[in-house]
Amino acid sequence: MTKLIGYARVSTRQQSTDRQQADLLAAGVRRDDLYIDQGVSGARASRPQFDRALEALIEGDTLVITTLDRLGRSTQNMLAFADALRARGAGLRVLNLGGGDVDTKTPMGSMLFTIMAALAQMEHEIKRERIIDSVSKRRQAGKDLGGRPRRITDSQIRNAIRLVEGGEPAAQVARDLGMSRATFYRRSQALKG
Repeated sequence: MTKLIGYARVSTRQQSTDRQQADLLAAGVRRDDLYIDQGVSGARASRPQFDRALEALIEGDTLVITTLDRLGRSTQNMLAFADALRARGAGLRVLNLGGGDVDTKTPMGSMLFTIMAALAQMEHEIKRERIIDSVSKRRQAGKDLGGRPRRITDSQIRNAIRLVEGGEPAAQVARDLGMSRATFYRRSQALKG
């Protein structure tokens, strides 16, 4: 008897798979055949529940995912994966793809999957370019780039510089501030200008 094997994934533990699970269950996947990776990036080669879902697939079964990006980041990887499924006699069904499902067991579904995989990779690369461009512009404008806020103020660094200039070992001063010596030197150089 053929089965539908569902796979859901979110990249961070703060995200929820509730919507994906609801869509997969509505598509006919049984709860026992649902595999979920929580806090696992699609760029990683090893995704524990994804690997278990693949092991559960037998000839005639279909892997069901909600969107293409649940599979991975590159067209090449997605197409190789679809080929591997075909070679095993299993299919791939992508929900929420342009308003309809794509089933790779059909020639039209296979062609649509190829096109959509290429578009998904292009979208990922465009987002990446935009982020790089935004960071570059913010850096040039001297704006905050985000990241962790500095715990140690410039005033504290200036006081620490005075201690070092007064003969205290830089490593000890940095340790007292709770930072590495390299970070202390980098922050000192930035203030000296």
